[in-house]
Amino acid sequence: MQASPNSQKATWIWYPGDFEVWLGNIFNNRRTERGAMFPPFWKQDSHYVTVEFSKAFTLEEQETITIACEGRFNLMLDGKLQFGMPKTFTVPKGEHKLNLKVWNQATPPALFIDGNTIRTDSSWLATYEDKLWIDENGVAHGSGIYVPAAHWNFDSIDTPPSSYRLITKEQRPVREDHGLYDFGRETFGYLKIKGLKGCVRIYYGESAEEALDKEHCETLDVLCEGGRLDSKAFRYVYIEKENGAEYDEVLMDYEYAQQDLQHSGSFRCSDDELNRIWEVAAYTMDLTTREFFMDGIKRDRWTWSGDAIQSYLMNYYLRFDTECVKRTIRQLRGKDPVTAHVNTIMDYTFYWFKSILDYYHYTADIDFVREMWPRMVTLMDYVLSRTNQEGMAEGQPDDWIFVDWVDFPMHKRGTLCFEQILFMKAMETMATCAKLLGIKSDYRVKSEVLRNKIKQTFWSYEQQAYLHAIEDGQMNRQITKFPNMFAILYGLSYEEERREIMQTVMLNPAIDPITTPYMRFYELETLCLMGYHQEVLKEMRDYWGGMLKEGATSFWEKYVPSETGTQHLAMYGRPYGKSLCHAWGASPVYLLGKYYLGVKPTKPGYEEFEVRPTLGDLDWMEGDVPTPHGLIHVYMDKQQVKVHANEGTGWLIVGDQRIHIEKDQEITVCL
Repeated sequence: MQASPNSQKATWIWYPGDFEVWLGNIFNNRRTERGAMFPPFWKQDSHYVTVEFSKAFTLEEQETITIACEGRFNLMLDGKLQFGMPKTFTVPKGEHKLNLKVWNQATPPALFIDGNTIRTDSSWLATYEDKLWIDENGVAHGSGIYVPAAHWNFDSIDTPPSSYRLITKEQRPVREDHGLYDFGRETFGYLKIKGLKGCVRIYYGESAEEALDKEHCETLDVLCEGGRLDSKAFRYVYIEKENGAEYDEVLMDYEYAQQDLQHSGSFRCSDDELNRIWEVAAYTMDLTTREFFMDGIKRDRWTWSGDAIQSYLMNYYLRFDTECVKRTIRQLRGKDPVTAHVNTIMDYTFYWFKSILDYYHYTADIDFVREMWPRMVTLMDYVLSRTNQEGMAEGQPDDWIFVDWVDFPMHKRGTLCFEQILFMKAMETMATCAKLLGIKSDYRVKSEVLRNKIKQTFWSYEQQAYLHAIEDGQMNRQITKFPNMFAILYGLSYEEERREIMQTVMLNPAIDPITTPYMRFYELETLCLMGYHQEVLKEMRDYWGGMLKEGATSFWEKYVPSETGTQHLAMYGRPYGKSLCHAWGASPVYLLGKYYLGVKPTKPGYEEFEVRPTLGDLDWMEGDVPTPHGLIHVYMDKQQVKVHANEGTGWLIVGDQRIHIEKDQEITVCL
């Protein structure tokens, strides 16, 4: 491999996925409940403690390189071990191969080399398999399974991966009343008490009621002079002095992920309430976008695959933070061997598969698909090993079958139609990814077999709907929205069947309603897909607008309009158990970008795209959708549509008109 004197700058490298596994363990173990640490429910993996990095190259003249490692290391040149752990090393002229083996128990082994032509980057190879042995002449033999080394933006020798931190910004409370401090809206960060002498007790709350309820608030702290607090979610804090303690003022360091605001989505329209809904949804996404996409910032603070797949989709219409998507997908998957479903939840495993194909659809990043493929295969092997005699996915005693939080009787036993539709989509994802990578597989055949079984087993011609489940060999004929809307979204149903489902299930007031923003995401997307845009805007105003009327400054884990007062704060049998900032509450960002501004890629990475704007009942709207190449701007009122795209080629579709969009040219179409 010929090194180029003009190659890109050096960067820190590590074994793929290890940074995310290590960072995820720190991230997921920050959760506390009333001062007690609360680790995740699922298996936590560790980084590989010894990693070998290697590269072959040709030098036209000798070169001195600078070496930095996170961990202890040895260095071999052309298979011969060199002395010590040198900070610099001179490589002679000619063809050579460098091998560096790095050991680090505490943080992922990482390597940084900088020279005139020899620089660490993704062209280096990494292996965790220690199969090298050294003969009596000091020459190494053997090999491991090598993969391209991972890297991100750690491009300085002084900023190794373990130094990664989010950004903080100091903020002040907007008011104080007898020890109760209000920071104005839901927020996240580190409380600071300046000039503290003695000790204080701190009670956090997403509401004033929670902060003032010392016996039942979800999070609390004790801080003494010279101490420092960990990050917490709150709007209010109540501070109680102990034994004559004193302090000067209360502040916070607001913690957030860096955002490319010049390359971010936006939305404005003629309806001020809808504008406010979009703004609060965007703020909810920003609060839950941290080192990874998390679910709720107060209680769980964990990565959950079902929450994350929605965060990814919202993100594609807000910040287009592809690195956070990849970090979260890697962290959720962890390492082999597979011993349980992702987050222990069967449906969350199926969402994990689809998230990879969604990512490719929006980014065209085939390298990430290639990186994840071996882990996709072993996870699917695990799924297939647990199917029943009919080849369907059925919950085992150690599986969590989630579907959704429901307020009506719904058993989750046996063979659920909902799970089979997700399973079918996961196998279709495997088939598509295999084709992208040029790998022969039988996943397409398996997905088609399952598709036919689902239709034969669960579709009721009498009720024009998919039935709920098979339990103990008997059909449970309950009808819910869950399998029926996914039959539409995931392409199980054909056109006539979709129209029947809309009338018998989705628009039928006799069917039990969905009360979580989690599944409202899919419910409203189904309505948009079927052309019910005005109805969806009404639902947004009623549901998300209802949360705003209750004083929400970020969107909640669950909202039941019939509840009043502090009932809105309770969940899980706890008076303040509900998360008032939950990622799955931010779906208006996605819906307004994809189905009203109407922008979506039709070829991976927006190589081609379409703009199909729909006003619904609005007088006008405008906004930006981020892409890998820049922004697509859309304006529409009742007289005209204007579209401008920085890059790519696309089509504006308005009624029967189909107008070509060329890069960096604004087009205007009169209606």
